[in-house]
Amino acid sequence: MVLVDAGAWYASLIPTDPDHSAAIAWLNQNQEPLITTDFVIDETLTLLRARGQNRRALMVADAFIAGNLGAIHFLTPAEFQEALEVFRRYADKEWSFTDCTSKVVIEKLGLAKAFSFDHHFRQFGTVLVVP
Repeated sequence: MVLVDAGAWYASLIPTDPDHSAAIAWLNQNQEPLITTDFVIDETLTLLRARGQNRRALMVADAFIAGNLGAIHFLTPAEFQEALEVFRRYADKEWSFTDCTSKVVIEKLGLAKAFSFDHHFRQFGTVLVVP
């Protein structure tokens, strides 16, 4: 499974995004199942709405819930607490709280890849970042 980050979702959905071509090319050749988290979905929908893509945000929300974009991992209260500890421990990094939740999920599920354009994922040191 490949964890998908909000920036990758956004790039794949918005043709004017600078990473759109790379996102689509990677998705078209990917053979592994995709997984994302409830926090990443929140970040994706918020980003779409904030950038004037309300209609697209609503369509994507429906696609997430229908399972058309991949599996959704819902963070448990324990994982939330672990993410908070990561957020505290790595205060020297500029990782968002959502980044920290992704790090926890990547490690808990033993994921080897993350589809992301966020350089913070490379700082995790535990996952291959694609494309």
